[in-house]
Amino acid sequence: MSHVERIIPDRLQSPFQKRIKSWESLLLAVAIGIFIANSFASPYFLNAWNLSDATFNFTEKAMIAFAMALLIVAGEIDLSVASIIALSSTAMGAVAQFDVSTLTIVLTGLSVGVICGAFNAILVTVMGLPSIVVTIGTMSLFRGISYIVLGDQAFRGYPRDFAFFGQGYVFWVISFEFVLFVVLAVIYGVLLHKTNFGRAVYAIGNNATGALFSGIRVNRVKFILFVLTGLMSGVAAVCLTSRLGSTRPSIGLGMELEVVTMVVLGGVNILGGSGSIPGVVIAAFVMGMVTFGLGLLNVPGIVMSIFIGALLIGVIALPRLWAMWRK
Repeated sequence: MSHVERIIPDRLQSPFQKRIKSWESLLLAVAIGIFIANSFASPYFLNAWNLSDATFNFTEKAMIAFAMALLIVAGEIDLSVASIIALSSTAMGAVAQFDVSTLTIVLTGLSVGVICGAFNAILVTVMGLPSIVVTIGTMSLFRGISYIVLGDQAFRGYPRDFAFFGQGYVFWVISFEFVLFVVLAVIYGVLLHKTNFGRAVYAIGNNATGALFSGIRVNRVKFILFVLTGLMSGVAAVCLTSRLGSTRPSIGLGMELEVVTMVVLGGVNILGGSGSIPGVVIAAFVMGMVTFGLGLLNVPGIVMSIFIGALLIGVIALPRLWAMWRK
């Protein structure tokens, strides 16, 4: 009698079985492996303050990645996020020269982020232009404005208490940035996975036309997502500028690649329709630990850039290669 393998359909599997087989579980295993490898590769890795410093490698990018994840799930993308950081930082530096309060500086950065996000949203949702083309254009536009304002100069002279956002600690080695990262992860996790807005985002990503005919205000949802992405870029600008203590037009240069890589590595389908915030959180830790570990080993920055680019291509290509192999 031949043995017949019993295959259990996905819908009949227990939640535990589905969770074990998920991309997030695989990513978590990779994160644990990288942590162990780093602990053996460098004797300084397990130092509490070094681990705290390692979080600065991903918290600012992850803040943007949470909003970017929702945008990509909805079938859109924003490649101007790093340039929004530059423009927001430039605006904050400009107002800081007039000895205004820290609150005014922060609100300026957030407001510029929202305005940039809304500008992208209008071009995409009102004028019907492709988001990838629009945001490639505004990527040059926003950073170009920063270069016009600053040239090869830099804004300094921020208030002393402004440094808290990027350099302050809430408790022992727990930085303010890391606490903010955790809070935002919870907020975006609830927004995407537990609300009607999140369900609308998934519906739009899977079939925008079908979502429209089912009563979802597609353009309105996309508009909000672009504004949220701009807002998170403004938040990242506040933290990054505070941590560096100065503003240059090159601030955040190339960060958009790392943000998109973080989102895709987290399991978000680059074509839209699927993905999760927990996956993005784990991906943030993975990328943060990899870059910090390479830094401890004195690996040049260009090698890290090559790694990030190869990782993005690999993560996008892997599902397609897997599907081809299974055929």
